[in-house]
Amino acid sequence: VSSASFFISAISHFLQISALNNNINILNLGEMFIVCIFDKKKKNLYLITYCLFAGFISNLTVQRQHFPTDEDQTGAAKALLRLQDTYQLSSRAISAGDLPGVIHKSRMTVEDCFELGKIAYSDVDYYHTELWMTQALHQLDEGEESPIDKVTVMDYLSYAIYQQGEIDRALELTKRMLKLDPTHQRANGNLKYFEFQLEKQRKAEEEAGKEAQKEGEKKHMDKRDVQMKRSKDPLPERKKYEQLCRGEGIKMTPRRWSRLFCRYQDNGRTPSLILAPVKEEDEWDRPHIVRFHDIISDYEISKVKELAKPRLRRATVHDPITGKLTTAQYRVSKSAWLTADEHPVIERINQRIEDLTGLEMDTAEELQVANYGVGGQYEPHFDFGRKDEPDAFKELGTGNRVATWLFYVSNFTHLCVCVVLQGTAVFWYNLFASGEGDYSTRHAACPVLVGNKWVSNKWIHERGQEFRRPCGLSENE
Repeated sequence: VSSASFFISAISHFLQISALNNNINILNLGEMFIVCIFDKKKKNLYLITYCLFAGFISNLTVQRQHFPTDEDQTGAAKALLRLQDTYQLSSRAISAGDLPGVIHKSRMTVEDCFELGKIAYSDVDYYHTELWMTQALHQLDEGEESPIDKVTVMDYLSYAIYQQGEIDRALELTKRMLKLDPTHQRANGNLKYFEFQLEKQRKAEEEAGKEAQKEGEKKHMDKRDVQMKRSKDPLPERKKYEQLCRGEGIKMTPRRWSRLFCRYQDNGRTPSLILAPVKEEDEWDRPHIVRFHDIISDYEISKVKELAKPRLRRATVHDPITGKLTTAQYRVSKSAWLTADEHPVIERINQRIEDLTGLEMDTAEELQVANYGVGGQYEPHFDFGRKDEPDAFKELGTGNRVATWLFYVSNFTHLCVCVVLQGTAVFWYNLFASGEGDYSTRHAACPVLVGNKWVSNKWIHERGQEFRRPCGLSENE
């Protein structure tokens, strides 16, 4: 199965396995096991008695603790919604499996679409509730067989539409519901309520219309001026982030582009680099970001992954209020930390970073390895601690994060637009030489659309850099 088709089937698999997890009961009666399975779709209860295969059932009981939970199901659904928004994918395209690079399509059923809509509904996300209930209804209208009926879907859909302020559409959908089920109690109640609200809205619009006529041309020009003003406003960060993930980033001017160079870097004739200088490329000018090519070998990458995999745990962030580590929806990945004394490869990597940056590694954090699965992301953030937050690094006693080194240890693509090569690394300073934070270093990890992404980073701290990166003459040097 291709990684792209896995993206489509991931939610289906989670829903099915989660349902299995929640609807199997095993009764241990000594020599005999009775397995009770409730099929929600067909509303049947199956009783299966096992005598000779008690070992199998016992093993199933043990393995059940590893089944996906409700939290996993919800997480998979939210990941799918994240991808839909970031890469501007329609519900119909996702359900049908029409994605870039997909050869073997995996389709979503009415139940899958309905469950996705319900999860959005439970999260008070009426926008996505509408998208996925509409898709479920569309598939039912096309004749797909399902235990989910149209009235149930319309019930959720009409309320989601109403919550978004479209009372007339909610009313029309409610009328359609009542044609299918005239006795539906909630629909009958909603019909009267929506009609009342719609009449109230019309009266308010009539009053507003009379006032608008008095304003005449002036009001029209004011509205146009507002539109012009809005067009000049900077884009919200979230929108910029999603555009960058789609490859719609800022294009550098030819003048700025001409100032970027490639070079062989030996960092002032560092002994280890004299005979084997490293290929260095300027990626960006402000902030200055450089990329090192062929900086980590395939063997080193495989060893780093091998050491990290058994220890991967949900990644955490520093709570800006408490300063403590906690999980967050804006960072969805697993990570592990590797120390230099675990394997010569880790020690060699740390030394290589020191040789190329000229910075002290004794006060740096351990090498972090992060894995992003389908939907995994890290929304825009800073690596350094801000003055208005609790000192996240106080316990370390090594000062703020002065710089970030980031290895790319897998190839990955975003919608066939941006390709990052395995074995490269990027480096930038988070702080000016004065110790002030550089707020232009805000960065992010885009949601993974297909497959998975591996990266490894080293956060370098202030202490020990006093003579390696001395203060400049101004705060912004």
